[in-house]
Amino acid sequence: MIPFPRINPNIIEIGPLKLRWYGLMYVLGFLAAYFLTSRQERARRLGLQGGSLQDLIFYLALGLILGARFGYLIFYQFPNYQYYLEHPLEIIAIWHGGMSFHGGLVGAILAGILFCQRRGLPILEVADTIIVSAPVGIGLGRLGNFINGELFGRPSNLPWAIVFPDGGSIPRHPSQLYEAGLEGLLLFLILWKLKDQNFRPGTLVCVFLGGYGAFRFLVEFVREPDPQLGLLWGFLSMGQILCLTMILAALILWFFLPKPTKEQ
Repeated sequence: MIPFPRINPNIIEIGPLKLRWYGLMYVLGFLAAYFLTSRQERARRLGLQGGSLQDLIFYLALGLILGARFGYLIFYQFPNYQYYLEHPLEIIAIWHGGMSFHGGLVGAILAGILFCQRRGLPILEVADTIIVSAPVGIGLGRLGNFINGELFGRPSNLPWAIVFPDGGSIPRHPSQLYEAGLEGLLLFLILWKLKDQNFRPGTLVCVFLGGYGAFRFLVEFVREPDPQLGLLWGFLSMGQILCLTMILAALILWFFLPKPTKEQ
């Protein structure tokens, strides 16, 4: 058993203003997306440099944050919908916690499509370019979850199990770190290795959807399910159902991908 490293979730506190590690992880994730995207040859060919790339990151950031919040309310808080109807300001109270990756993904996809349509850019090629950096932000976000002591795992007797402050006195899987390693580091290395290969537009999107879906599905077996939902049908979490949807979407998209052109 390993004691939980009690890290103050607030980096700086000035009166009512607080800079939290979790919020910093979002910022670092978007900065990484800008830096890693700008270094790709495909980005230069598409004109995703400077102001154009900054605009794309802004679209994606806005779509991700809105989608993550509303996705959380829809996927994980629907049984408590009456509370949010009675307290509508809580709908936008992201500072109280509650963000859904899958909702954020949907929001980012819609924002990215809107950006491409307005700029006349090929959606799948732009998506392949930007998706390479997504695991970096995901990994950083999971580290933020770990620092907050949230989204911890199920009880475990493994040597590296941790007693989380809000998890009772029982040692638990540090599932946030499992996800940071799989959905973050490993998935990034796979996508970065493939980014310069000659593939059909949309291939990296399929790899990301399928890879994230598979990694998260496996980790969910040792991650504590959301208390308001528990396990659906007695053995699957909401996260696993959403991940199966991602894997299915990857397979369907792969089947309909256009053929590559010589320039690619």
